[in-house]
Amino acid sequence: MVKLDTLSTPALVVDGRILDDNLAAMAAALPGSRCRPHIKAHKTTAIAHRQRNVGHVGFTCATPREMRGLADVGLGDDLLLANEVVDASLLTRLADLDPPVTVAVDSDVTIEAAADAGIRRCLIDVNVGLPRCGCAPEDAGRLAALARQRGLEVRGVMGYEGHVVGLTDRAERERQTAECMGLLARAHQAVGGDVISAGGTGTFDINELATEIQAGSYALMDTAYGALDIPFQRALFVLATVVSVNPREGYAVADCGLKSLGMDHGDPTIDGATVWFCSDEHTTFSTDGHAPLPSVGDRVRVWPAHIDPTVAYHERMHVLDGNDVADVWPVDLRGW
Repeated sequence: MVKLDTLSTPALVVDGRILDDNLAAMAAALPGSRCRPHIKAHKTTAIAHRQRNVGHVGFTCATPREMRGLADVGLGDDLLLANEVVDASLLTRLADLDPPVTVAVDSDVTIEAAADAGIRRCLIDVNVGLPRCGCAPEDAGRLAALARQRGLEVRGVMGYEGHVVGLTDRAERERQTAECMGLLARAHQAVGGDVISAGGTGTFDINELATEIQAGSYALMDTAYGALDIPFQRALFVLATVVSVNPREGYAVADCGLKSLGMDHGDPTIDGATVWFCSDEHTTFSTDGHAPLPSVGDRVRVWPAHIDPTVAYHERMHVLDGNDVADVWPVDLRGW
């Protein structure tokens, strides 16, 4: 059995027991179709199979690559591409999948592109406050009518309160979620359909309007979501090796950095230490005098602030059972 401390670094590592605990906790809170796990968080069919095993049959995808990859391993029963795509070649390949997939549309152009490619089902994507994709709520009804005119089945609406899901003040998170969902409810009245798809890990137990929650990070977690009052634990870290120590200035350097960590939510953390900064291949940190500095060759667990881009930097994740590497899972849904 391969031991954790023998891995070449930087190495992406997931604690298998904590992962399974997180999946079980979500399945208990949002059973069956109430949760539509977002594959972009882990991009790994092995984890998607585990999510299926606890009862979550439908999946949310961010890329056509994720859609095709899930279908190829028998996980294509109900796939939602929660993203706008206008590339005809990509859409045509999705239209060939059976059962038919659902795509997000938010404009005349995205509707026409989907219809021309042979896509059969869609959700009207509504902007509920995050300045990203989504139509104005007052335009949702018109777009739904156009989609039906072009032969698409309009299953309902989706909207993402992504600017709200990370708020640490729960009362404020609840208040702003309610505001966002008020916009989505108004759009749904004009659109119709059975589906109201919304939410994320930070609002999974707050968003009462959505018929399905598009949570993803809950499976592996990160330090950003770890600051919230939600029942999921950190399961994934980057194992790194201390490659340099400066006792006089009180810092050490580990061999993982910007090329192995998602940094858009801030610096990673190292238990018992303070991260000073990250550079391309390095993380510089100090113990602030509270503990001895590590020695060159010591291993440290570096906890990312944002799981999604961190996973996408790596080709594989090593699955931990105690101190043993019990399995290695390819991050097989990377790319577009």
